[in-house]
Amino acid sequence: MIEKDFLKNFEQRMKFVGRYALLCNNSFGKQQWKDYGIETRDEQMNMLFTLLLFIMEYSLREENCTMDDIAAFVEDISYEYHAKKLSFEQSRDFARFMVEDILGNSGSSMYFKAFDYEKRTYKEINIRYIDNKVVYLESGVRRTSYYLTDEGYNMMLSTMEMENNLKLSVHEMLFKLHLEKADYNRAVEDIKNIFSQFRKQSQKIEEAILSVRRNALAYSVEEYGQLVEDNINTVVETREKFNLHRQFIDEKIEEFEEKQMNAETFTEKEKGNLNNLRVIGRYLTQTLDEHQRILGQHFDLKKLYDEELENYSNMTLVQRFPFRSDVYDKVLKDVSLLKNVDKIFSPLFTGRVGKIFNPEKMLEYQKKLKKADVEDETVELDFDEEEYNREKEERRKERMKKYEGCVKGILEQLLKYKEMTLEILNTVCTEEERTQLLPTAEIFREVIIEFLTAGTIDIGALQNEQSDYLMDASDGFVLNEMLLGLMEDREFRKIGKMFIFPMEDSAHVYFKNVMDENGNRRNFRCSNVGFRYEER
Repeated sequence: MIEKDFLKNFEQRMKFVGRYALLCNNSFGKQQWKDYGIETRDEQMNMLFTLLLFIMEYSLREENCTMDDIAAFVEDISYEYHAKKLSFEQSRDFARFMVEDILGNSGSSMYFKAFDYEKRTYKEINIRYIDNKVVYLESGVRRTSYYLTDEGYNMMLSTMEMENNLKLSVHEMLFKLHLEKADYNRAVEDIKNIFSQFRKQSQKIEEAILSVRRNALAYSVEEYGQLVEDNINTVVETREKFNLHRQFIDEKIEEFEEKQMNAETFTEKEKGNLNNLRVIGRYLTQTLDEHQRILGQHFDLKKLYDEELENYSNMTLVQRFPFRSDVYDKVLKDVSLLKNVDKIFSPLFTGRVGKIFNPEKMLEYQKKLKKADVEDETVELDFDEEEYNREKEERRKERMKKYEGCVKGILEQLLKYKEMTLEILNTVCTEEERTQLLPTAEIFREVIIEFLTAGTIDIGALQNEQSDYLMDASDGFVLNEMLLGLMEDREFRKIGKMFIFPMEDSAHVYFKNVMDENGNRRNFRCSNVGFRYEER
């Protein structure tokens, strides 16, 4: 009889296969792809993994990744690389289709059945590529931000890497080799992959901590042992190695900077090497920080797991069961089970709990059971809350002035032309008008998005609504409130209705040398948008 040891842990292999199988199953056969110019399955997969890489980049930087960010990226990629001209609205619909319908499976849980040869049965594996959370932007606007889950990281990293226990050491070896050969362009990719491994390990520990808090018994000793082993492999000797890499990079950066200052010619290749070295330096710093974070999380998980197991051992007489897996997940798979839900909750209402309340105890002076070891001391905090709030309010007012200047600049140009586009604005504005119109790229983009979202703005209706209801002013940017404030100026009073619409057959508009929120000058591109108004 043939030995079948090679079939051990077969379900773990199928877990990797399931990630791709479910993604293909969700994508293939959907006719909506053709609405955005995607005809073949090859194009579908390339676009989906391009989008996943974009979300992973934001997840690694721990930055918010909203649907507007994804839509802007899809618009740029479609136009620049795939020669598909989509408006911003079409790009938003395309992004929402890929994120919500395909990667999110329209909100339904995704399961893949993997056969376990040792137990002779199928095992259902839950697979989820992305997750989301509610965030509030600096302006106070509420948005949904998307990020990769552990499964998403695993799938993306497995497209180019090998087994878990070899990933970090192999990438570190390649990183060191490329540094020795002065191939800094490839070294940038290596350090990014190394940082991805650290970030993935950190997220895996966070998810383990959450699972233990929910139900320590559902988190097996084998899983805990494997995670501890991975943590040890991740942190052992890595800090010393990466500190040495950091010193080497700092020396190289100093060497290139001195050459740039003293040499008459500094070639484009040398300039590119200097930029790559600076990127490597930033990622090395983040990698060392992530190393320390994993070390702290490792001990937090160990302490939590020990405490939870000790608590369970002290409650052996109490019969417990995992509500999520034994009840919640089963109901999600078969809704008809809800007809028996009374059998679960009825024991909670079988009898009244005896209550004893003594009013005299309520009025008694509460004494400390144990004297404090250290007497209370008066501590002066070097923190002026009033000054902090005043500075915060000044920053908010300064930002709101930038929003107001941007909206006012659009209205002033609209009064001149009565009907105009962003392309006209970009052409006719003076340098002073451009500074007012584009205080930062992010503010201008948000204002244009709010105008497009509104579509048609009836100034008279807004003023009537304001007179009928007493409303508090918002702390952040609200387009309607801003317009009502500007309409008090006599020059804008003749505007009755505004119509904002995307220019479908127009080319993109390029704004050059625009300041961003970080103080950097850059060029950016957006879809052309039309404005028109009717007089009162």
